[in-house]
Amino acid sequence: MKHKLFLFDLDDTLLDFKASEKLSFVRTMKELGIDDGMDGLFLQYQAINVELWRSFEAGTVSKDFLKVERFRRTFLSNGLDANPEAASSFYLESLSETVVLIDGAKQLCETLAAVGEVGIITNGVESIQNRRIASSGLREHISFVATSESCGFAKPDSRFFEYTTRMARVFARNETIIIGDRLDADILGANRFGIESCWFNPGRLGNDSQAIPDYEVASLHEIVPTLGNNLSRT
Repeated sequence: MKHKLFLFDLDDTLLDFKASEKLSFVRTMKELGIDDGMDGLFLQYQAINVELWRSFEAGTVSKDFLKVERFRRTFLSNGLDANPEAASSFYLESLSETVVLIDGAKQLCETLAAVGEVGIITNGVESIQNRRIASSGLREHISFVATSESCGFAKPDSRFFEYTTRMARVFARNETIIIGDRLDADILGANRFGIESCWFNPGRLGNDSQAIPDYEVASLHEIVPTLGNNLSRT
């Protein structure tokens, strides 16, 4: 295997964020005394959240704004008299406790850490992501965690990847690969930074974007065979 530095997206690549998100949202609404129409409310929240994250990645809103605004807009559009600040605080606390691993994540990180270095690259909230990693059991296999919050720039900005690779023990472009589920953040970021990428695409979605992955897998179990079986310890 030619790669020695493996940069993994966290949410929906190693951790099942969708499962954690739904559990945490339901917990939060119940804490605020909201029980009715949960499925519809969650779908609205998700759409608002995605829109705000795109704005954050484009640099037009701050993360602190996003964390509260997604709840404010959800409550406003549904005529709910609930406190968005309280919702944000409880949700983030719950999110760090509801960790679900993608199948094969732990075995993959252990295997790759034995032949190189594994780093995490995430646009998520730093304190929450570190707590989720600690709860996941992956921490012992991970060398470093790079967050947009600590960097000041978000994926796919090349400045984020410059920051990330400075955290690695050794960095060579031709030995580095990004593995992630987001074409517009992970794969496009790799393209712009000039390193290889592997698109984790469990839904086998089509790609009509400008992002071009070097590899594509539908399961984490496919990554080692796809990248090459000649594993040798460094």
